[in-house]
Amino acid sequence: MTDNLKNVAPVADFDWDAYAEGDAYSKENREKLSESYGNTLNKINDKEVVMGTVSSLNKREVVVNIGYKSDGVVSMNEFRYNPDLKVGDEVEVYIESQEDKKGQLLLSHKKARASRSWDRVNAALENNEIIKGYIKCRTKGGMIVDVFGIEAFLPGSQIDVKPIRDYDIFVDKTMEFKVVKINSEFKNVVVSHKALIEEELEQQKKEIISRLEKGQVLEGVVKNVTSYGVFVDLGGVDGLIHITDLSWGRIQHPEEVVKLDDKINVVILDFDNEKKRIALGLKQLTPHPWDALDENLKVGDKVKGKVVVIADYGAFVEIDQGVEGLIHVSEMSWTQHLHSAQDFMKVGDEVEAVILTLDREERKMSLGVKQLKPDPWENIETKYPISSTHTATVRNFTNFGAFVEIEEGVEGLIHISDLSWTKKIKHPSEITEIGAKIDVQVLDIDKENRRLSLGHKQLEENPWDVFETVFTTGSVHEGTILEMLDKGAVISLPYGVEGFATPKHLVKEDGSQAQVDEKMEFKVIEFNKDAKRIIVSHSRMHEDASATEDTKKKPSKRGGRKDDVAEIATPVMEKTTLGDIGELAALKEKLENAAAPKAKKAAAPKAEKVKEDAPKVEETPQVEETPKADETEKEA
Repeated sequence: MTDNLKNVAPVADFDWDAYAEGDAYSKENREKLSESYGNTLNKINDKEVVMGTVSSLNKREVVVNIGYKSDGVVSMNEFRYNPDLKVGDEVEVYIESQEDKKGQLLLSHKKARASRSWDRVNAALENNEIIKGYIKCRTKGGMIVDVFGIEAFLPGSQIDVKPIRDYDIFVDKTMEFKVVKINSEFKNVVVSHKALIEEELEQQKKEIISRLEKGQVLEGVVKNVTSYGVFVDLGGVDGLIHITDLSWGRIQHPEEVVKLDDKINVVILDFDNEKKRIALGLKQLTPHPWDALDENLKVGDKVKGKVVVIADYGAFVEIDQGVEGLIHVSEMSWTQHLHSAQDFMKVGDEVEAVILTLDREERKMSLGVKQLKPDPWENIETKYPISSTHTATVRNFTNFGAFVEIEEGVEGLIHISDLSWTKKIKHPSEITEIGAKIDVQVLDIDKENRRLSLGHKQLEENPWDVFETVFTTGSVHEGTILEMLDKGAVISLPYGVEGFATPKHLVKEDGSQAQVDEKMEFKVIEFNKDAKRIIVSHSRMHEDASATEDTKKKPSKRGGRKDDVAEIATPVMEKTTLGDIGELAALKEKLENAAAPKAKKAAAPKAEKVKEDAPKVEETPQVEETPKADETEKEA
């Protein structure tokens, strides 16, 4: 034992003072130990982003080792975008402080992401990179997505290739996206999940379309229903069934045939490889209704159906699903008056009709409704014989007359010349109006053209038979100027008669021209019963008087009595006689009892007017014989 102790050499540089104070390391060893320990730790600075490793985690916290003398703790909320986080994952953290008051290393994953977020977002856009994002909440028109700590916008149309009906099911989910747009000025980022799906579908479409053939029947799912058709998912590629290819019958909206998410069989009608468009049909899988139409159905048969479409020119009636016939407006009524189909029926009406034409090859059918009623023109001569009187309804006006309807399908024309005996009618509206009732007499029947010639004035006695004895050539009557025209003036004469005077016959005795509404005497210089024309003159009154005076002053060149000369030279100044007034009064009473109100006003004279003219007739002695106007003028 003594030998062993002798072999132990003392430590030459042992620091007895440090040992006495409790420190077993020498100064040199301490420096080496400190250097060795310092090399095992990372040198970090505040406000710096470093990479760390998840050493442990729970529902509230994530412990991250960054190689420092202590680990840092990060809230689990900052990793909500990454629900797959696990121990050993590398994450980036932002060093807020190396030590807080408790000596704890303070780290933030959210700030670390934000510090480099714009660089990563721009890089993702440039490299067409697929990134992960956490859908935080819903907003107007789409969703808010956390991408690298930035709130990006996900439009509703970019969530999926199919229309989304419930946005809320995507909240709190982590999905893959592509950055599609960045606005650096406003710090806006737009992402899309649909873009990822479309890339996959594009490849599928190419494969599916390459195998398609016209006439091929496939099963699909109704993806979307619009007013013009239905989109069907054929398993990665969409096709469109136009509304006209959904049913053989007419439909107002595709929802009448299919509903969303329905599984249906469709036939391929056409497809375009370049545009990736596929036209589908549904009705083509069932036989055409015309092929199943009753073989015994023929022209003349009665059928029932429902009005499905209506236009001005007619109505389409569906007598069986997919089998329609057209009722033209001219086949809806026997009337010849122009109508619109809407005047007779409307969509949805159940109607009965007669088959007029039937073409099974062209799949066309025309129908008629008026054929269910007897044709009023079959016995027209018996029902409306010539000279018979009836009450009609005014339907239309023209410049040459008025079209009236006696009953449905029986129409006729009252010519403008057959409206009044005495008044010169310029337009039928002066006598009646559209929709009004008017009494007529049948003048002629045109059965071939289904038209009657009618008269209104014929219901009254022709007053021109009496006027012929009253307004004789040379007779004088008081009149009023009604209207001034280029070629003369219209003169209102007694008993509702109108005469005409040329400008030279309107010159008064003082040389001035007569004006409208002036009342003066006129001499009849022409009466034409057939043309119902009376030409009068005021100038002839004072011209004849002047000629008479001149004749009296001139001595007769041959012998003879003075009275005889005066009698020959004096022009006839005949006025209405008492006999004429009596005949006209009887005519007036007859016209008032028989004519329509407006016709009476135009043709019948006023009682007061007859009384005013009576005294004048008494003062004028009646001339037994009235020489012709030409002879009187020659003698004058």
